[in-house]
Amino acid sequence: MERQSKIISGIMQKAAPREQLNADTNAGKLLYSVFGFISSTDFTDNAILISNLGFILAKQNYNVCVVDLKVFYPNLYLYLDVPQNLRGKGLLTVLKDDMADLREEVKPTKYTGLYLLSPSPQDLMEEYFDFSVDKVCEVIEHLKKYYDIVLIDIPNNPPLEFCLGAMKQCHMGFFTASERIDALSNITRLLDFANSVGVSVAKFTNIIFMNTQDIKYDFSIIKKLQLKIVAGLPLVKGAASDALEGKLYIKDNPLINTLYRKEMAKIVAMIIE
Repeated sequence: MERQSKIISGIMQKAAPREQLNADTNAGKLLYSVFGFISSTDFTDNAILISNLGFILAKQNYNVCVVDLKVFYPNLYLYLDVPQNLRGKGLLTVLKDDMADLREEVKPTKYTGLYLLSPSPQDLMEEYFDFSVDKVCEVIEHLKKYYDIVLIDIPNNPPLEFCLGAMKQCHMGFFTASERIDALSNITRLLDFANSVGVSVAKFTNIIFMNTQDIKYDFSIIKKLQLKIVAGLPLVKGAASDALEGKLYIKDNPLINTLYRKEMAKIVAMIIE
């Protein structure tokens, strides 16, 4: 195991050491570097949030690796306008082969300082059934050594090792929710399950409400559950339409919603401060 770890570490040094990615980086200035996002309901658009957030952080001179752990339905490559991996390439190669060259698996996006590790949409579901939590943790552990910030799109699938492994490795976690009646019950069920198998859940008490429409929604119970709302992004049609064209709303749209920008700034502040 020690030999395998050294091999992976050596590969990572070739793949994405901070000094090679960006000479004028903010490396070493962050206390925490791994951040996870879990959708608790429909209508949350995690990929839009993470892709735009990654761009903002990269613009602030951080080397950012976005990791799509939705192994059954990856979509971040679409939102970051990166060509999809061929079957078996990308995340699956990293998981299966300790000798894999990560320079070929972590893809640069067209945005400076922003990178993507993603499964292939052509991968078969059964190819992801046999990986352990420890294996998932190992991959994330090496990524965080060589990127300033790692943003992970975590599938809300509690029995799946990619869900629990990512939750275990995150320094800070966010649930994304929409104004749906089942949002809080879905959050508490996942937290209860993770806690029952020994995964710390204290770092996953943050909630980002997405696509808010100013409807009558009871937010008072959130405090009773010892959860906290850290941001509330309004429904913005431009963000969705830009994503369909492989564009980033926060970069490419000339008319950015003021509240959207303000709430995104709150999330950025939590990550870098």
